[in-house]
Amino acid sequence: MDQLSEHAAPALEAAARDTLLRHPTLPLPGRGHTLERWRALADIAGQDLCVAKVLEAHYDAQAILADLHAPPLMPGILAAVWAAEGPQATLRFDEDSGTVSGNKPWCSGAGLVDVALVTTQSEAGARLVCIRSDAPGLLLQPQRWHATGMGGIPSGSVQFERVPAEPVGRPGAYLARPGFWHGGAGIAACWYGAAVALAAPLQRSPRVEGDAQSAALLGQVDMALQSSAALLRELAAWVDAMPAQPHTTDVIRVRSVVERSCVQVLDAVGRALGPAPMCLDAEHAQRWSDLTVFIRQSHADRDWAELGRAVQHVEAPWTL
Repeated sequence: MDQLSEHAAPALEAAARDTLLRHPTLPLPGRGHTLERWRALADIAGQDLCVAKVLEAHYDAQAILADLHAPPLMPGILAAVWAAEGPQATLRFDEDSGTVSGNKPWCSGAGLVDVALVTTQSEAGARLVCIRSDAPGLLLQPQRWHATGMGGIPSGSVQFERVPAEPVGRPGAYLARPGFWHGGAGIAACWYGAAVALAAPLQRSPRVEGDAQSAALLGQVDMALQSSAALLRELAAWVDAMPAQPHTTDVIRVRSVVERSCVQVLDAVGRALGPAPMCLDAEHAQRWSDLTVFIRQSHADRDWAELGRAVQHVEAPWTL
């Protein structure tokens, strides 16, 4: 863990647990109140994106356990979801010993949480397992985080050596459930909430009244955020109406539009207000840096390509 995270971690954990104490659960996706869930995530993200990163994963863990008909988290337990894959992800679950060994990158909240839901590979296929953060054989790797954005949350690699683990659901069930995609839209709600908070100084600025350029830039912000909000509301209604459907293309569209809206807000607010808020307002500057890093969790052009391929096979995709 780098120096920044080492000093920030206790305050981050305290803030996350305090919020969790006041909001131990959120409505689960697809149960009739999905928009309420996303509004809560957006509100948390508007306050602090690092806290939102921790708690979005915790609330996602609650939803995952419910989807897979697994026992719920005990009250007061703070959970993470470590599901990053790639060349550095070598984690394997041994069905005979019930242990995991290998490496897992991008473990956000490592050192803060009590338990983690972790994706692994096994002879039976992809496996989701639950591990305790104080389990023997679990080693947090030193974090090499050079960005100021999201630097307040530890997100390094974790090494596992025969760590006891409890399987959650059947092999492959974690990715197969519709809630996997519904949870991905919850991330977009966090991006949206932070973008709204970033836009607030421009919306309140006296420059808008007398400066046409500032007014036009605020108009651009309004168009971007209103479009994102409309898509989030529409998708929430669809998820509640058809919870057994993953709504994959719609989730990709929402994530992509919200990510583009965030980029537009970052640009427009900076152009309208200049460097002063980024240099003199610590809260604004931190949110600016955090959102710049957080939206890179988007798959960017790969998602756009997937969206294009999906739309190509739809009859009249843009009917009003």
